[in-house]
Amino acid sequence: MAALYEGYTLCGLVPDQNLSSSGIQGIEEERDRDHVVVTDSTRSVTLYKVSDQKPLGSWTVKQGQKLTCPAVFNSQTNEYVAVTDNKVIRIWKEDDILLDKAFKATVSSDVWKVHCTHGGEPVVLFQRGAVRLLDSLLAAPQQPIEEVLAQEEAIRWSTIIVAETQQFIIITTEQKGEHFLYLQRLNPNSVQRYRLEREEPGLSPLSFSATYRDKHICLLYLYPNGHVYQSVLSVRGLGTEEGVQALPLPRSLLLGLPVGDGQLEAASAMALDEAHVAVVGVPHPSAGGGKDFLCIWNTNFQTLQAGKEMAGKIYGQLWSYSNKVFIPHGKTLSIIPFECPKSSLASALGKLKHTKTEESKTPNSVPSWNNILHGEKAQPSKSAETRRTVSWISVFANCEFVIVHTLTAPVEEIQKEVEGFLTRAEFQDLQPSVGQLALTLVSRSLADPAFYSSSTLAQLVHTRCLCHSVCPDLVLLALEKKDYFLCQLCLQFFPDIPEAVTCACLKAFISPTSSVVNDRQTRAEDVKKKASAPSQLSCPVGLHKAVLINEILQTPYSDTFLLPHLKDLSSQHVMLFLQYLQFLYLKYSQDAFPQMEGFRSPSLSQIMDWVCLLLDAHFTVLVMTPEAKGLLLNLHRFVKSQVRLVSELGKIEGSLQELRKMKAKESIGQYSIEIIELF
Repeated sequence: MAALYEGYTLCGLVPDQNLSSSGIQGIEEERDRDHVVVTDSTRSVTLYKVSDQKPLGSWTVKQGQKLTCPAVFNSQTNEYVAVTDNKVIRIWKEDDILLDKAFKATVSSDVWKVHCTHGGEPVVLFQRGAVRLLDSLLAAPQQPIEEVLAQEEAIRWSTIIVAETQQFIIITTEQKGEHFLYLQRLNPNSVQRYRLEREEPGLSPLSFSATYRDKHICLLYLYPNGHVYQSVLSVRGLGTEEGVQALPLPRSLLLGLPVGDGQLEAASAMALDEAHVAVVGVPHPSAGGGKDFLCIWNTNFQTLQAGKEMAGKIYGQLWSYSNKVFIPHGKTLSIIPFECPKSSLASALGKLKHTKTEESKTPNSVPSWNNILHGEKAQPSKSAETRRTVSWISVFANCEFVIVHTLTAPVEEIQKEVEGFLTRAEFQDLQPSVGQLALTLVSRSLADPAFYSSSTLAQLVHTRCLCHSVCPDLVLLALEKKDYFLCQLCLQFFPDIPEAVTCACLKAFISPTSSVVNDRQTRAEDVKKKASAPSQLSCPVGLHKAVLINEILQTPYSDTFLLPHLKDLSSQHVMLFLQYLQFLYLKYSQDAFPQMEGFRSPSLSQIMDWVCLLLDAHFTVLVMTPEAKGLLLNLHRFVKSQVRLVSELGKIEGSLQELRKMKAKESIGQYSIEIIELF
């Protein structure tokens, strides 16, 4: 199933005053997958390193000049190419400081855009439809440029595709309400014109994207009514003569997206692979109004597979490179990593069998770290039951019935209805339905403080069809209701919990005044009060808190986004947390318990990473706190002993490697003495 992961900010934006434009003209991937070139709508081009969000270079044109097309990177010459004031082509290298001193050439006709593929020569597309290779154009910049488009016909979108080692320029145009597509091949030159089928009167496509697969170019386009169409073009049928007659372009409806009230305005759809489409600016089918989402839809099975709320205004722009989506929203350009596993009916329904790992435990055996601390045996997991596929109409009809019922029914009835819905084999693990149910329950709980169905929400989390981006208020609601068992489940099963929410959970779990024990936790995590460690180490927090804190330690995070929230912890919280991390470290260092298969225990590296993060966030406060002196000295001794151990192991590393290389003799008899010399 497709997934959207925690995003991060590449840079800030400077939108225009009426917020109609993001201020970004284009984003192009550079020499490798970790660099992008961002062109703003006025005067600047900036090179960014994606992995650490750092600008590596920036170039600006003079006041009064304007960049009129996005800059591209020519990998053949390691140069950047852009156009200013429609007719001035500028070329520069990364070490050039001033654009005004770089190479420039003025051409005879207005340029629409410069396109370039990795390893290919840049291609210049003029506003009237003509195409030139950059080198041939620069050989005679003032050469006459022919007009390919008809009168009153204007370009709306263009891109470049490499198909079977040949470059193709794709152009969409508009003329008096009619929309056309030009497919132009380079070397040998040929062009074919197509006419797009009419949609509802007055509707024009909002966005286009094109991909090449199975020896065909696939064009994807979105209309304001939410219809996403696909047209397939063969690249082998193009002759060497220009096609004057516009051929009809067949299309097929891929998706009918929800549009809410009225029509879509600033929206975009982009093909991620043969079965998944990223959509922005289209309402989330299960969220309320006033919220903008980035969503991934499965076109084969018409299912919403991932969604992420985007703060601020959406501008209808979307770029995708190297499994990352670049999306401007509000005053931020964000990068959202994504994953689209191979599509199948089982995965679309959430029925794909998981491999036998610690993450594939059944709901009835919630992993408890207390078992490791106190020597309990893991409970055997139940085998998955065989399920059969049913019709989509029946699925969603039953789902809608349950959702309507949850709006007014009491907790007991809702629990019974949802349990019945989930236990029916044909409905188990249906992701869109589970997401809608969770959103409905959470919305009602937030609106009505007297209503809260803890066990029902836990059932929905257990299906593994939920994530934080689908139901972003669930974890915070559980914290508000002090439902720490549900928090534990969310931390365990959600891969995309933001760092702010992770720290909120940590504060609640580690607070000395909070109580994290309830009857259901006591039943699920029965703890025997026996000391199993030979050193008789005592845990500085309660046993149930230890379980919850260890879920925190195993939650994915980014150092950059976690550190600011860790700084909000009080010195009392930091001291207690460090004491617990020290306790865990001692357990590991004394081999009191190894990493056991089948248990959710934090690794030694995870423990040390959190120690480092806490020290980074609170080192000054800890140094100035007298109570922390002993703790810091202990941690220092631990680290010093580990450094000494690693140093000693390094001394014998060469000898151990030689022993590994030695081959055992085939016949040594019943008794032998062998002398091994180690140098």
